Amino acid sequence: MSGRRRRGGRLVALEGIDGTGKSTLARALATALRARGFRVALRREPSDQKLGRLAQAASVADPWTGAIYFTLDRFLARPALERALGRHDVVVTDRSFYSTLAYQGTALPRGERLRLERLQRRVTPPPDEVLLLDLPPREALARLGRRSTGRGPLERRRTLERVAAGYRSMARRHRWTVLDARLSRAELVDRALQALGAPPGPAGRRSGRR
Repeated sequence: MSGRRRRGGRLVALEGIDGTGKSTLARALATALRARGFRVALRREPSDQKLGRLAQAASVADPWTGAIYFTLDRFLARPALERALGRHDVVVTDRSFYSTLAYQGTALPRGERLRLERLQRRVTPPPDEVLLLDLPPREALARLGRRSTGRGPLERRRTLERVAAGYRSMARRHRWTVLDARLSRAELVDRALQALGAPPGPAGRRSGRR
């Protein structure tokens, strides 16, 4: 957890297809890091729910337009993200620009996908660490089926299979930590902490400075 960002805190992104438990792990990981004395901020994408709904709806027929909606949301949220990084030791985010590359990017031709990746890196700080929650799409859909809100427009088996393959490809290329989403919450937190190399906590930063 030693810092390499001049602007301050570490940006830790949780990625994975819908239904893998990213939000649950984000909260549990933040709690564990705070118990070790770290100042932790939690965030999730999209920041603007209206833009998020527009992005999902557009992505079905036009992945590029959907990606641009998500990118606009990311650009607008950048000042708040940078403030959080300046005030905290760790910012744990449920999704990052890699989710756009996985969901929308994998539906685009290679040239447009590379263009989209360059755009993401210009509009927002990249994560310092990415933890990929990996789960077979069939099991993810079973989990989603138990939600009261029902499925979103991108929560279809064929879509999730494509996205899961895209995530795995990026994980290999960027050497992300891959976590089996079927593990218990406690096991996932332990493995996430190990992957982050989280020590007992920075000197002088106790629970009162979160």
